[in-house]
Amino acid sequence: MSRVGVRPDHYTYPCALKACSGSENLWVGRQIHNAVFKVGLNLNLFVGNGLVSMYGKCGCLIDARKVLDEMPVRDVVSWNSMVAGYAQKGHFDDALRICREMESVELNADAGTMASLLPAVTNTSSENVVFVEKMFEKMAKKSLVSWNVMIAVYVNNSMAAEAIDLYSQMEDNGIEADGVTFTSILPACGDLSAFSLGRKIHKFVERRKILPSLSLENALINMYAKCGCLKEAREVFDMMEIRDVVSWTSMISAYGVSGQGNEAVSLFSRMREERLTPDSIAFVAIMSACSHSGMLEEGQHYYKLMTEEYNIPPRLEHYCCIVDLLGRAGRVDEAFSFIKEMQVEPNERVWGALLGACRVHSNMKIGLIAADHLFKMVPEQGGYYVLLSNIYAKAGKWKEVSTIRSLMKTKGMNKTPGISNLEHQGQVYTFLAGDRSHPQSNDIYEKLHVLMGKMKEEGYVPEINFALHDVEEEDKEGHLSVHSEKLALMFALINTRPPTPIRITKNLRICGDCHVAIKLISKITRREIIVRDTNRFHTFKNGACSCGDYW
Repeated sequence: MSRVGVRPDHYTYPCALKACSGSENLWVGRQIHNAVFKVGLNLNLFVGNGLVSMYGKCGCLIDARKVLDEMPVRDVVSWNSMVAGYAQKGHFDDALRICREMESVELNADAGTMASLLPAVTNTSSENVVFVEKMFEKMAKKSLVSWNVMIAVYVNNSMAAEAIDLYSQMEDNGIEADGVTFTSILPACGDLSAFSLGRKIHKFVERRKILPSLSLENALINMYAKCGCLKEAREVFDMMEIRDVVSWTSMISAYGVSGQGNEAVSLFSRMREERLTPDSIAFVAIMSACSHSGMLEEGQHYYKLMTEEYNIPPRLEHYCCIVDLLGRAGRVDEAFSFIKEMQVEPNERVWGALLGACRVHSNMKIGLIAADHLFKMVPEQGGYYVLLSNIYAKAGKWKEVSTIRSLMKTKGMNKTPGISNLEHQGQVYTFLAGDRSHPQSNDIYEKLHVLMGKMKEEGYVPEINFALHDVEEEDKEGHLSVHSEKLALMFALINTRPPTPIRITKNLRICGDCHVAIKLISKITRREIIVRDTNRFHTFKNGACSCGDYW
């Protein structure tokens, strides 16, 4: 065009710049920028938008911002192009900062703004979540992409209940979901053990012939795994036409948290046989699986394999796995020695794993050392004060327990309340320890009272060490009986019938007394009970647990 003497104009340059954006051809883009500057077209709105988009797509965010700032007139497209530039680099908070600037000049976000944000949605501050909510609510016409972004924001910020509620609203509004929606909402189903909704989505994507889709199939594996449905997760895995390392790692992790370490090891070997190279996350999954099953030697073997054969430098997650492996095996002194020899500075998770082991094995000496490091690293994290308090409480050192609790009170800390979630007929019910807010509370406590009597006939004696309160023995027993998972279980027993499995998700590690109690309840009621705590799955059946009492 230039060679035959035809001069480009303000229609030509935006098209050429769009081509540069699509091909990420920064060199040609800069030539065009020089050309438009010479003829004064750099001040044109459409040309300016093209330049912002081109520089953003090519990763030159400083240049993109400079062009945006120099534009005499800017519209929503101008700002959206800048938002997209930050989002494509994964800078979600910076992208939201641009949205705030846009709002400050009285321009409202549109579907294009939300679409620009989608690639970068990640964990962010509560203030940013509220800001995105307001953006979403202000939109007169909400596109599917806008719903997808809002769902993704909730899921990435541990707001699974809100994500599922929004998905329901989307369905009620007649908005037809797509593969992105399903990939976003399935992790929320897993987080809340919303098995029936997850299964409904699975059947829908099969009917719609959206499968095969690698990202969606990986999301299905994770959802079923988090719901404790290994059979269904494995069926999805086996049906996949293409599997990547994420697929294998998800399935290995699923077996691991369910206490099926041998299955995890077998699958890891198959992955290597298929010429797939495990990455550092895959090694975290297999080492963690070994830890959950008490397979210390195997876990140490994989650490050596990773560092020596694959030359993957250990990260803090791998060090944490080794500490957890040794700690769970009762080798607390060895775990402490390992930490002292680490090539990097131990972080909160490493010391936390050691403190947890000290609690389980009542090692007060090393527990105090671990706690001291944690109090310096995360002085406002109340959970570690509680762990140390528990170590003292199990040893009957109530004066020290009182001192720690007074310190927590002075610092304004509270013990994280026990919360258990359970899905019934498409609705997720939440129970707190000692909860009496549920409409069926009277029936729940009556059922618990009856079962406690039957359990005692079977030889159940409450493990009062787990009450961890400086009170009379009878009161300790009362504290234990109202733990949230017991209340959720009673609700399920009242409202469901065999052979339906009962699935409960808890936000804390299940205590030893509840573990013993639920084993007996599974025997008395002849029900399969699946409890997912912060560490693993416990599948209770016929008076036994899949963890083999090792957790």
